[in-house]
Amino acid sequence: MWFMRPGRLRNSRRQPPADMKMNTPAAIHRRMRELADPAIAEHSLRFFKTGPGQYGEGDRFMGIRVPVVRQVAREARDLPLDQVVQLLRSEWHEERLLALVILTLQFARGEQGNQGRQRRIYELYLDNTRWINNWDLVDVSAHKIVGAWLEKRPRGILKKLACSESLWERRIAMMATYQFIRRDDFADALHIAELLLGDHHDLIHKVTGWMLREIGKRDRVVEEEFLQEHYRAMPRTMLRYAIEKFPEDLRLRYLRGEA
Repeated sequence: MWFMRPGRLRNSRRQPPADMKMNTPAAIHRRMRELADPAIAEHSLRFFKTGPGQYGEGDRFMGIRVPVVRQVAREARDLPLDQVVQLLRSEWHEERLLALVILTLQFARGEQGNQGRQRRIYELYLDNTRWINNWDLVDVSAHKIVGAWLEKRPRGILKKLACSESLWERRIAMMATYQFIRRDDFADALHIAELLLGDHHDLIHKVTGWMLREIGKRDRVVEEEFLQEHYRAMPRTMLRYAIEKFPEDLRLRYLRGEA
């Protein structure tokens, strides 16, 4: 996983008991506690900025790698939505992550024709954004649920989210556009990026720059048109993320304000 050295990820090889049924939040919680690793939890507390005044203040971690959480999610993918929401409201970060992965799996299955279920998942997601409260939780889910639902529908909700007082709702707005970007649909991503140019938070600068970079991977001209209009006023982190893959001489010209 991206936040621990491989040698310390002891729970990566742990396997579930063969007879454990993952059909209730209580059973899932017991399973997650068995998979917990205090060393990983301690590192996560620092990595996800849980100290006083930091963006993840007060969050709690069991210490479970993302691949292991995904494995549990696949086993619990049929959990009823009301019970998934119970997990999403957990005090434990990994259980909230688990719930979001289950929701993405259930949403994807709805592509086979059950749009009513997809709508319910989308609405549950937006009704519970207070628990989608760290960048990894947003990034694993926003484009796969919010972006996917809005792909062929009106997208006005994204502006509302982008203007929210909630850091995480603003990140959801930007991250949701990744679904459109991957299909060479850039207009909403550029609009949301413009709305977020003056945002005060580093986590918004990073995701906005990341999405601009993703646009550039597909159409450099489109990204540079946006940059030419805005790069001198962009937060430095946003700009650095946006131009990360540019040729070195061009990247330096942007950083010096000479592009």
